[in-house]
Amino acid sequence: MREVTYEQIVDAVKQLCIEANVDLGFDVVRAMQEARKREKSAVAEEVLSQLLQNAEIAAAERVPMCQDTGMSVFLVELGQDCHIVGGSLYDAINEGVRRGYGEGYLRASIVHDPIQRKNTGDNTPGIVHVELVAGDTCTIHMTAKGFGSENMSRLKMMKPSDGIEGVKAFVLETVRLAGPNACPPVVVGVGLGGNFEMSAYLAKRALFRPIGERNQREDAAQLELALLEQINQLGLGPQGMGGRTTALDVHVELFATHIAGLPVAVNINCHASRHKHVTL
Repeated sequence: MREVTYEQIVDAVKQLCIEANVDLGFDVVRAMQEARKREKSAVAEEVLSQLLQNAEIAAAERVPMCQDTGMSVFLVELGQDCHIVGGSLYDAINEGVRRGYGEGYLRASIVHDPIQRKNTGDNTPGIVHVELVAGDTCTIHMTAKGFGSENMSRLKMMKPSDGIEGVKAFVLETVRLAGPNACPPVVVGVGLGGNFEMSAYLAKRALFRPIGERNQREDAAQLELALLEQINQLGLGPQGMGGRTTALDVHVELFATHIAGLPVAVNINCHASRHKHVTL
C-alpha cells in the first residue's frame, strides 16, 4: 500500500488549475498551426494566427488565455493500492481549486446553487469523477471547462434503428447549431452507449484525450475521422467566420448499452481546449 498525502493532492491540483488556464497544450497549439497551413480563407488564417498569438501571450505573461476560466472538472484514476492520508480526496481537490484560482488570479465562475445563484467566490466546488484502477498511483486529469462551449452540448436517447448514420447526423446538427457560440475551432467529444448519464460522462471523458490520438477500436477511429471531415465541411470556420477549420478533432468513447437503446451525447470544447494531468 502506497500513501499519497492530502497536501500533495492540494499542491498538485493548485498547479493544474493555474497551468491549464495559462499554458495551452502542445497538442492544441500544433493542431491550430497545422490547420492554419491548410486554410484557404485569409480571414480564417488570420483568426487562427490571433488565437495562437493569444496563447503565446498568456503563457509568457502568466495570465489566463480566456476570461472564462471555466468550471474545474477532474477525472481521477485512483490505484486500488493507493491510500490517501491526511484528509479526503474530494476535500483536497477543492482546496487545490481554491488555492489555484486564488493565487493564479483566475475568475471565480461558480454559483453555490442554480436557483439562488450566489457566487462561491473561489471557483469551488469542482466536479470530480473517480475511476478505481490497478496499481498504487493517483493520476489526476483536470480541465477548466468554459461554458460558452458547454452550453452548446446535447444528449439524445436514440433508437438502435437510427444507426451510425443517425448518430452522425445528430453530432453534425449539434455542431451546426452551436455555430460561433462555442468559439470554434472546437474539439468534439462524443459518448456513445451506456445509458442517460453514462453517455454524458463518456463525452466529457473523450475531451481529456490529446488531439490526434485516435480511439483504439478501428471502427470508432474511422467514425472519428469521418465526423471530423463532415464537421469541417460545414464551413463555420474559426470563430464562425468561415473556413475549413470548424473542429480540430473529434473523439468518440464507447460503452455497452441496452438492446433497446442508442444513447449519444455530444460535449463540445472551445479552441481553448484546456486539459492537464499529473501522476502522484
